[in-house]
Amino acid sequence: MVIVLMGVAGSGKTTVGRALADALGWPFRDADEFHPLANVEKMSHGIPLTDHDREPWLAAIRAYIDATLARGRSAVVTCSALKERYRRMIVADPARVTLVHLAGDLVLVAERMRARQGHFMKPDMLASQLADLEPPRDALTVDIASSPEVIVGQIRTALSI
Repeated sequence: MVIVLMGVAGSGKTTVGRALADALGWPFRDADEFHPLANVEKMSHGIPLTDHDREPWLAAIRAYIDATLARGRSAVVTCSALKERYRRMIVADPARVTLVHLAGDLVLVAERMRARQGHFMKPDMLASQLADLEPPRDALTVDIASSPEVIVGQIRTALSI
């Protein structure tokens, strides 16, 4: 099984993802690791990515998920996966890939983004993420207001893992 934690920037994907992977003893990969340098440069300058910019990034995430499943392994991966089209691009086997949408209060998300140091995704880009967000119909949705430990517990209970 591969669990993909999705949501807008600042929703806690990396923090929750690392904690979940640690709790399960699974590898963790952050979506930021898959971005081409050109994408990081754009976002560092406050320029939102286009669908065309996202294609190699999504393809790399998909390749990692597919390779993990082909080896019979499990993993936790993050990906904003804001649009249904993006989710279809990264999930080839919905029976073995579970989407978990980290969602919640936008004021909290904005505060978290402002508190981050050294991240290329700037708080003023949240609006573009919200504009792109198509809430998933087929994902476990978890409220981000709780602590990462509580969120991990909620995910594990909901998925029986």
